[in-house]
Amino acid sequence: MGAGLSGLVAARSLATHDHHEVIVFDKGRSVGGRLATRRIGAATFDHGAQFFTVRGDALAAQVAIWRAAGVVDVWCDGFDQRSDGHPRYVAPRGMSSIAKDVAAGLDVRCGHLVFGVRRGPGGAGWEVVIDDGSVHPADAVVVTCPLPQTFSLLFEAGVELPVELFRDDYDRTIGLLAVLDRPGAVPDPGGVQADRLAGSPWSFIGDNHAKGVSDVPAITFHASPDWSESHWDHDADEVQSMLLEAARPWLGQAEVVESQVKRWRFATPRSPWPDPCWIDATGTLVLAGDAFRGPKIEGAFDSGLAAAQALT
Repeated sequence: MGAGLSGLVAARSLATHDHHEVIVFDKGRSVGGRLATRRIGAATFDHGAQFFTVRGDALAAQVAIWRAAGVVDVWCDGFDQRSDGHPRYVAPRGMSSIAKDVAAGLDVRCGHLVFGVRRGPGGAGWEVVIDDGSVHPADAVVVTCPLPQTFSLLFEAGVELPVELFRDDYDRTIGLLAVLDRPGAVPDPGGVQADRLAGSPWSFIGDNHAKGVSDVPAITFHASPDWSESHWDHDADEVQSMLLEAARPWLGQAEVVESQVKRWRFATPRSPWPDPCWIDATGTLVLAGDAFRGPKIEGAFDSGLAAAQALT
């Protein structure tokens, strides 16, 4: 369950290893999770994950395939003219196109809100209950949604979860998406990280036009976890006004043509589980996702692979 990167990678790997029927359920309208791309008029925004790096062999092998197919490309090797030897990869058609590539050919059912997971008849297997009342039997289940949602789904399952998983929480992120009438003032290569943003609300600023994602000037601003937490319940118009004012130094002579605010409630797990996934005593229920091994794209990718390997 969950059509973010981790869930899709798990499903793809399971389908490749001859599991006869693999179904992915997701409550969203499309795949991707935080591999999220949004269009506002002629502008295109990555409004979740902005880029990713590669450290391990598994993702490196997949990136080679994606690059050959034109799914991803190198944005830069670091910001502020500093290279750390790790290319920052982006998707020219938006980060959601990565998820769409992984999902191709899979049975992915978006717009399906999973209401709960319970034991099957006589305790054999599992049943996945959708909010429309339909029930789908399963030999095994992989759950990749944020942990607070996972606990709710497993309420009737009688699964003993480690107490440490219960205690984990997530940082929130409020994002501002700004369409400009001309290029802004974000320095080359079009990204600014937290170390240059002290004293401002921001944790990252990404110029989608400089990344090659948007045909017109379009900047994604991510507010810091502290700012997002303290302003989470504020009036939406007030938050948008405050963020637009804070964005002014990065606009130069440009004016904002249109803007939207995006809220990520479960943006970043604060204390990721050290293992790539968690497996129940039966070996048929696996928890995975970016709360395991780390919140970065590579962590989610590795977690999805590990979940599939646990069931094969």
